[in-house]
Amino acid sequence: MKKIITVLGARPQFIKHAPVSNCMSGKVNDIIIHTGQHYDEDMSDIFFTELGLNKPVYNLNIGSLSHGAQTGKMIEGIEKILLNEKPDWLLIYGDTNSTLAGAIAAIKLGIRIAHVEAGLRSYNRQMPEEINRILADQISSLLFVPNERCVKNLHNEGITNGIHIVGDVMTDLLYLSRGKFNKRPNIILPELGYYYVTMHRPYNTDDPQRLLTILNILQDLAKPVIFSLHPRTKSLLISQGVDFNKFTNIQCIPPQGYFDNLYYLNNCIKVITDSGGLQKEAYILKTPCITIRSETEWTETLNGNWNILCFSELHELKKVLLLMPDEDLYIPDIYGKGDASNKILTCLLD
Repeated sequence: MKKIITVLGARPQFIKHAPVSNCMSGKVNDIIIHTGQHYDEDMSDIFFTELGLNKPVYNLNIGSLSHGAQTGKMIEGIEKILLNEKPDWLLIYGDTNSTLAGAIAAIKLGIRIAHVEAGLRSYNRQMPEEINRILADQISSLLFVPNERCVKNLHNEGITNGIHIVGDVMTDLLYLSRGKFNKRPNIILPELGYYYVTMHRPYNTDDPQRLLTILNILQDLAKPVIFSLHPRTKSLLISQGVDFNKFTNIQCIPPQGYFDNLYYLNNCIKVITDSGGLQKEAYILKTPCITIRSETEWTETLNGNWNILCFSELHELKKVLLLMPDEDLYIPDIYGKGDASNKILTCLLD
């Protein structure tokens, strides 16, 4: 039985690995390393419980540090495990510091790397995630991409071998989970509709004036706002002395588990976010999305106003929210038919 070590560290990676792990069961020895990049219970433990993921065999408990310090400690910890375990493959997901650390530790030891969600590009190199995904792709032996556009991105960078179009693993899990998020009796939603908001990226949260501008815009919307507050965003607001009580139109809730998050997303009027994965989930669920970023890796979601970028012109957000998507330009199964995990496992076993 092949031994595969999977490096996980952040909320989206736990979600992405769940359907792949399910396919691997009984067919490979899947050993999980949790770097501890996300360590809050609502950002980590809940996903292992909800999604039936095997508990990590190793937990590095690195926590929050600067990018360099965090990545360095991860490389050191992962390297020790790889030397001991000697896996056939190292499996990584996405674009976090955990992704890059795993890739660097493996390549230095001559261990083959398989990168799920390869080939994505925002073409904004000021984003740490963009650097992480570019470097990980350059040293991976297997590159599992969601669509043809990602293949072109890799070809433009001189990468032509080991590329497999498999679709998207988050689509797999979403399709498998429909019965679990269609009804959540523990959640009471506003009767007249609401906007669902998530926000955590530094360019939206680290500038106190920008963050307050966003909150004031949300406060003035005609419909109530449910804001799933990332621990980092919450701590920044508290440190800035923001009075939550004055934002009466905004209901702040803690980070949600996988099924509750999809329930809020599936039932809202529109979602407002700076997340990467949420744009994609919104598209699959046909929920119109406003992305508070100047670019997106998921450019196909922009067709027909299903996803609209709004960054420098925040004062236009109210107008943007009035724009309706074009049903005729919606492309079903754009991220696959829910069989990406099986395709990935087949390649690893071959």
